[in-house]
Amino acid sequence: MGNCLSRPTEQELDLEVKKQKFLQSLKKTYKLQYDAVQPIPYIKDRLYRVDKVFIEGGIEIYITEDDKWVGIESYKGIFTDLRIKSTRRIIKAEAGYGKSTSTLQLAYDWCKGVKDSPLKDVDLLILLRLRQLGGITSIYEAIKRLLVPDDQQIKSTDIKNIIESCTSVEILLDGYDEYPDQDTETGSDVERIITGEMFPEINVSITTRYIPREIDKDITKHVKFTGFNDEAREKYIRKAVTDSKRKVRKIREALQANPIIDDLCVVPLLFVMFAHMSHEEKEFLDCKSVTDFFRYMMKCFHSHMRNKRRNNNTEPYNSQYEIEHTGLNEVAFEGLANENQQLSWEKKMLCDRPGRGLYNHYLALGLLVEEMVVVMSETNRQEEHTIIEVHFYHKLFCEWFAAFRLVKIVAATEDAAKVKEVLDKIDPFDLQYLFRFSCGIDSKVSSKIVTYLKRRKDCRHFAILCIMEQTGELDEDIKGTVTEICSEETKLQTSDSKLLQRSTIQVLDFASKSKIAVSCLNLDTCFTGVDQSKITLESGLLLPKLSSLEQLEIKEKKGKTFTAEKILGAIRYGMECHNLTKISFIDCVVPLSLDSKSLIPTMKTHKLKVSWKPLDCEFHLDLSSGKWIDFLPASFDDQLSLQQMCSKPIVLQSKEVNQHQPSLIMILNIASSHSIAVSCLNLDKCFTGADHSEIILESGLRVPKLSSLNRLEIKEEEGKIFTAEEILRAIRYGMECHNLTKISFIDCVLPLSFDSKSLIPTMKTQKLTVSWKPLDCEFHLDLSSGKWRDFLPASVCRRGRVEIEEKVGDFLEWGVIVKYAMLIVKFPALLRLTLNAEVTQSNGVQGIPILLPFVAKQKSGDKFY
Repeated sequence: MGNCLSRPTEQELDLEVKKQKFLQSLKKTYKLQYDAVQPIPYIKDRLYRVDKVFIEGGIEIYITEDDKWVGIESYKGIFTDLRIKSTRRIIKAEAGYGKSTSTLQLAYDWCKGVKDSPLKDVDLLILLRLRQLGGITSIYEAIKRLLVPDDQQIKSTDIKNIIESCTSVEILLDGYDEYPDQDTETGSDVERIITGEMFPEINVSITTRYIPREIDKDITKHVKFTGFNDEAREKYIRKAVTDSKRKVRKIREALQANPIIDDLCVVPLLFVMFAHMSHEEKEFLDCKSVTDFFRYMMKCFHSHMRNKRRNNNTEPYNSQYEIEHTGLNEVAFEGLANENQQLSWEKKMLCDRPGRGLYNHYLALGLLVEEMVVVMSETNRQEEHTIIEVHFYHKLFCEWFAAFRLVKIVAATEDAAKVKEVLDKIDPFDLQYLFRFSCGIDSKVSSKIVTYLKRRKDCRHFAILCIMEQTGELDEDIKGTVTEICSEETKLQTSDSKLLQRSTIQVLDFASKSKIAVSCLNLDTCFTGVDQSKITLESGLLLPKLSSLEQLEIKEKKGKTFTAEKILGAIRYGMECHNLTKISFIDCVVPLSLDSKSLIPTMKTHKLKVSWKPLDCEFHLDLSSGKWIDFLPASFDDQLSLQQMCSKPIVLQSKEVNQHQPSLIMILNIASSHSIAVSCLNLDKCFTGADHSEIILESGLRVPKLSSLNRLEIKEEEGKIFTAEEILRAIRYGMECHNLTKISFIDCVLPLSFDSKSLIPTMKTQKLTVSWKPLDCEFHLDLSSGKWRDFLPASVCRRGRVEIEEKVGDFLEWGVIVKYAMLIVKFPALLRLTLNAEVTQSNGVQGIPILLPFVAKQKSGDKFY
């Protein structure tokens, strides 16, 4: 019998050999990269393997269906979490948040076959630094030149064939924001890969500071790094710096002692350098801005190099280079300010332009890094040669040097239009540190830059960060800028970084002490309470009393409950802010009244107004009684909003206990008192009974009679039994609601008839319709006899098919009996009720005995239909 397995061809064998050689070369390249992690630029003799220093920071993924960001525990979840399963992912983070380090960790995992790695079963991992791909349009050529340059036997065409032969491939494109051809129509493979046009079936992840302009929004999933928390910092110190408890405590105490550093060290790169330097330096820095932080770092770098040169008795140290680096400033600024950023340069150009002495100084310092790159000959694309390219240790340092050049340009520019022309070429969201460093270096320039930023609607918050880079006395121009910023609404929100929140608080505090009016402060989902005349934010920061604050808005997620103590605490805080005229609580649920004993006399006589704005309406707190009164629509539009809201069914659900229920009940009451029609109130699994003229909910809350209510629906769990008394109480409540035309009981089990003696005369003459809707059918209660009659199928059944069935008689007919038998099968509790009922059809046939055989057969497994 012949062998059915065909032998591999010579071509296939050749490809497999090349594939194995390619994988070996690839892993060798990755090893050189992940074995050379350098936490501090100037310490070149102390390199780390990535797994020895890698610590996971905060990671969030965007869930499209829920329209929200949620945290995940590990970087591995980026590739395994089914909620972001896709062939395209964008990993977004600011500079220094560990994007590149994470890709090195993934490369290490793949090379070593780490068991719990999401890439352990991947055939091929391609990791490319996009800053190295300038002018290279072919992805295969890029892989050849950058990842396997020394293997002469493997060509670009081989790489294409190898990729196509692999069953699983993962591509990591690191640093799109540093890609020289970013957002340009060069026809490069990189752009085609990002949009999904090329390699549509291969998983591709792109790290970047900002979202590329051209992406496939339908398939692209989003991830963001949020930085180091306290736990991550401590892990890093113990893993990469020292395991000495005393030294760990010393570093921790330094962070606690300086809140500015603490905020800055959310950025992993800054924390890593701080941790290593503070471990080695005798004194900890006392900085107040990111500019101060970098000044101190540069001082440490230079000091370390100066001492090393002195001790090693090598070439003399030129201290002039510490303060004079104009040539480097120009190169850095031109690289960043170009439409296509240039972040690496040929060594010869850098040596010639800034000067070899300056070049060698910063190369020895570790802030410039040399890299061997294979390039094609311009005259013959088949010829290759090697050049040395140079880049900054990190893009942040490129921004540091570029800032000195920007300061010089802006300082020499008096006309605001020309300043705008210069700054319009620089994206503050991509190069925020360039702006912040420039503001910290020169106060006059800071004033011009902040003025420019505040005129951009998208940069008002960023302008605050730039203002706070000035750590000395703020000049009059900056004071004028603060006045303009505070004349509009100022917002503190949960999504703000702690550093931005602290900077905003500092600006508000400065305005208050300078008697600059703060028109309105909005605390957007970040208020947690009041502690000793200071508002506590969710971040843990404290907002001091602001004497010049005029309005305070406390906004929360819809349905979040505020206790009476929180409300009173906010009022007490407001009374400490002498110019405050109004506090508003927005979208939250508050107590419907406050104990008047808890309102101190000064509150009752104070001019402060307190309002509550659930949804689109507004209530005012009567500080003498503690009750919310005087509903006034905030505007005519809000009156319309209330009418529009009430024109649709309003649902009270059991799961909303102590959440939306109080607000919605108040809204219903107000609508009723203003004769605004409420089309339908649906009580979804929360009705427990009625008492006099109120409905009692499962939560204990009560719905008062609503004179403008048109329809009431009481929906319950399938099969739940209501007694006759409960039904009659609900009907009596309905009779108190003068415009109510119909009450419907849905999915529950009701008595088959009511004692006619229990129906009071007013019920029998009431225009109110009472219906029962089990499954897809509907019965109506004859209030004169107490019996269900007029069976009509629901107009639209669950499949969407309209049914019309001719009414055969006044009371239940044979078809209804069969239908009712089906209900018994669905709701067994009906059987007990049926055995005691006396339902007689108009033709004299006893309905119940006929049903019992059907039920018996169904219980035994036989079908009766």
